[in-house]
Amino acid sequence: MLITKMALPRRTFLRGVGAVVALPFLDAMMPALSAQAKKAPTVRRLGFVYTPNGATMASWTPNGDGPRLDELSPTLSALNPLKDHVLVPTGLSQRQAESWGNGNGEHSRGQTVWLSGVHPKRTEGADVRNATTVDQIAAQVIGADTRLMSIEMALEQNYLVGNCDNGYSCVYWNTISWRTPTTPLPMEVNPRIVFERMFGDGGSPAQRLAQVREDRSILDSVKEAVAGLERRLGAGDRVKVAEYLDSMREIERRIQVAERQSGESLIALPDRPIGVPENYDEHAKLMFDLAALAFQADITRVFTLLLGREQTNRPYPFLGVPEAHHAISHHQNDPQKLAKAAKVNAYHIELLARFADKLKAMPDGDGTLLDNSMILQGSGLSNSDQHSHIDLPLVMVGGGGGRLKGGRHLRFPKDTPMNNLHLAMLEKVGVPVERFGDSTGRIDLEPLAGV
Repeated sequence: MLITKMALPRRTFLRGVGAVVALPFLDAMMPALSAQAKKAPTVRRLGFVYTPNGATMASWTPNGDGPRLDELSPTLSALNPLKDHVLVPTGLSQRQAESWGNGNGEHSRGQTVWLSGVHPKRTEGADVRNATTVDQIAAQVIGADTRLMSIEMALEQNYLVGNCDNGYSCVYWNTISWRTPTTPLPMEVNPRIVFERMFGDGGSPAQRLAQVREDRSILDSVKEAVAGLERRLGAGDRVKVAEYLDSMREIERRIQVAERQSGESLIALPDRPIGVPENYDEHAKLMFDLAALAFQADITRVFTLLLGREQTNRPYPFLGVPEAHHAISHHQNDPQKLAKAAKVNAYHIELLARFADKLKAMPDGDGTLLDNSMILQGSGLSNSDQHSHIDLPLVMVGGGGGRLKGGRHLRFPKDTPMNNLHLAMLEKVGVPVERFGDSTGRIDLEPLAGV
């Protein structure tokens, strides 16, 4: 056997007429004498998918007392083929979303607290305050080498303003991702715009490179103007400008990464979406597909997806649920409403199962993208009829880069903070954080012996 010191670059492409297709990870991409060489580090990815209006918990919660997940519940049954990659934590709560004597607002707080872990400020104005969300804490570390630190997507328009829920600003409904306690991140509804953020408006690598260079020239001129202005501002305005410059530096970082990747296209790109599909099912699947594409191309390692805002009145006639989702979620123990709400819950899980199956089919290092990802899906309410934030409906899929074992149902006391789970997830992707919200420690995600 002939051994050389050469190895194929990780980004090696087959170039044909009008197409650039990436090769999967090959043995030849490892250094020579790879049996004695260090393996490439595992890249871990995170996704957070929010479902609105709670869940029919009797249909959600798995049966059985043991930790082994022998069979998933009716709502989660679409994940049965992927059961070995599924972990169902029950008993986790977000008491930070409960009322503290300042009005109801249970829906808006439930959504806002889900990833932030703190009780948000009650305001109808621009002085909103929450906390840096777990996705952004992770993105600042594991997203440092990708073109986009994170991608935020939604399936409902996010331009609501004013008071949306008992004195809480609509800002709390428009997003689940916050870069800082005072900087909510907009969630993009249009898949075309998401696609262009990922790959640029140009159709070829040369066109995309020209676009980012044009963006950089504009950025340079703006930075000089801001620097001159900042010296004449008061303390309060300087804080605002500092946050603005942070955003500019993030744009600059993205441009630099894009330039380093100029001429490289990690995958064969699909046709660019033409806009927002009228059909919810098509829209949802397209957004999940874009998330898979972003993971596959290593454009980002963190995404959030809002399947619907709290109190959404979206009907699901294609499921046999023509009524508004929010209306049936306030079921008053009506069996028909409970059954219809469970249908909606099960459909949202079907979307997750389809996404996870797609990740499972995508090679990544020694495994698949599903092996190296952790996707958390759930809601900030459990029993929506009671506006309860106790024992939330949550499910995780993925292998966490070998650090997460599925096929388990983890039961916790009902006062266990969900923020403990956030700490554990951050630790699994190599982002150590001592505290998060009202956390009392990390959840033990390690499997029991023999499980």
